[in-house]
Parts: sequence; structure tokens; C-alpha cells
Amino acid sequence: MTDRGLTDDWIKVARANMKTVYRTELKDLRLVARGKVRDIYDLGEYLLIVATDRISAFDVVFAEPIPYKGAVLTQLSRFWFMKIHDMVRTHFVTCDVEKYPSEAKRHKALLAHRSMLVHKAEPLKVECVVRGYLDGSAWKDYQQTGSVCGIELPPGLEQKQKLPEPIFTPATKASSGHDINISFERAKRLVGDKVARFVRSKSLMLYSHGHEFVLSRGLVLSDTKFEFGIREDELILIDECLTPDSSRFWIRDSYRPGADSISLDKQYVRDYLEQLGWDKNPPPPPLPRKVIENTSERYRQAYKMITEREFKLE
Repeated sequence: MTDRGLTDDWIKVARANMKTVYRTELKDLRLVARGKVRDIYDLGEYLLIVATDRISAFDVVFAEPIPYKGAVLTQLSRFWFMKIHDMVRTHFVTCDVEKYPSEAKRHKALLAHRSMLVHKAEPLKVECVVRGYLDGSAWKDYQQTGSVCGIELPPGLEQKQKLPEPIFTPATKASSGHDINISFERAKRLVGDKVARFVRSKSLMLYSHGHEFVLSRGLVLSDTKFEFGIREDELILIDECLTPDSSRFWIRDSYRPGADSISLDKQYVRDYLEQLGWDKNPPPPPLPRKVIENTSERYRQAYKMITEREFKLE
């Protein structure tokens, strides 16, 4: 990785302390997918998901890693998977490297804190987005049409205003990788009526549970994305859960409809990029050290507020 805004010494120290892992190359394991953030290996009965410190914005992956990010995503997902296991089946097996198959266990130094062993599942073609507040792409749609994903909303709402009730706004991927908002009717055509109704019900339930919980910890959960897959004819929750990558979190005391709020997610990076006049096409502009460090701090603060534990790599 080239240095674009960071000193070589800073990058070397971060890597030496395992604070940053930009890309994994576990040659003795079979890499089956490399996403924007996660590298996925096939271990036979299970998948090994490694959350790197890559960050993407507007569907473009940046050259600079965000220290601790992958570990925060993994540990926070583990926290939620354990908390909601009575509400929905998930793909989560363990984050304890000592319980991994031997071929993965030998990579303990790299995998500790940022990886999880999961059950295999066939991902649905629909992403399950729940919004409790009017922001992001939903705000843009509302300004143009007065609705979001075909759901009519009351007139005169402000940006970030709390909705009368949470809404399920599914999305799918175009060939370019961008999220495309779709109606519930189209979601039913893609995955079937029964499946669509099941994931809508579970997603709304999980959002409401998460919103109530984080509100008690000083955060507002504006919206979040869940992904489901099919394992042995059963629908289960996969990927990550209620993290700063998949959700918008605002500090509760900073929240006001129609006003700026302090976010503990990727919005901080998006706001910086919007100021640059970047066309949102590769190659991305460099992220300055200050933006990287502040983003890392926001992810760790989200972890601390939600779990009420200091984030540590022990």
C-alpha cells in the first residue's frame, strides 16, 4: 500500500501492533471472496470471515486502512449475535481462534479479534434495510417523491426526523455494486412472498430491539442493514450486525431533526469527501491522517457506548 497522507513510520507501527490489516493472504487457506472489507476463506464445513481495516465510501475502497476497524466490526457483531440469538438464528459459530480448525489456528496472531467462524449459507439477493429516521438516500427519495421505496410518508418531514414507525426499505445490487432501493413488491418477486415477509418481520424486530437498546446507551440508531441467507432450508442472519459499517449511529444528546448530529459511523468520512468535490469514481482521494484517526476513534467509541466496555486488543 502506498503512503497517501500518512507517514511510513505511522503505518509500520500500526501494522506491527496488528492495529491495521489491509489485506490478508493466507496461502494455505482457500480464499473464496474478497469484499470491500472482508476476506472470506472456505474451511470445508465452515467459512472463515476476516474483517480487514479497509474502508469504503460511495462504493469505492480507499487505499488507507482505519486502525482497529476490522476488530471493532467483528467484536461488535459478536456482541449482537450473542444478544439476539433467541430472536433469530445466525451464522455465528465462534470468534475464539483456539476453536478454529488447525489450518486456520496457525494464523492466530493475524486472526485474533478480527475474524469469526461461521456456518455456510446462500445469501439472499435482497439486502434488508430498516429506517427509523429520514436520512441518507431515503431523505433524497423523499424530497423527490414524498415516499421511500414506494412507502408514502407524511408531508413536511425534516431531514433526520423520526418516522411515525420504522419502515422496511429493501435494496439490491446493480452490476456496478451500488445499492439500489427497491419496493417490497419487487423484493417479493426476487425472493418469494414468504421469504420476503419473513425477513421484513425479523428485520423490523431486530431494528426495534437495537434502537431501544442503544438509546439506553446514549445513541440513536437511525437505520441499519441486515443480510439473510439460507442454510439447510432455514433463513438465518448472516454477515455483520448493527455495526458502524452497516448502521447510522448518532450520539443521542447531539441529535436534532433538521440539524447536524455527531455520527459514530462512516458518515464522518462521507462528510469529509463531500467537501472535496470528488466525483465518487475510482481512484479515491487520499484520506488525511486526521480523518483516519478520528474515524478510528469514532468506531471505538461506538463499541464502548454500546457494550459499556473499553475496546482492547488483548
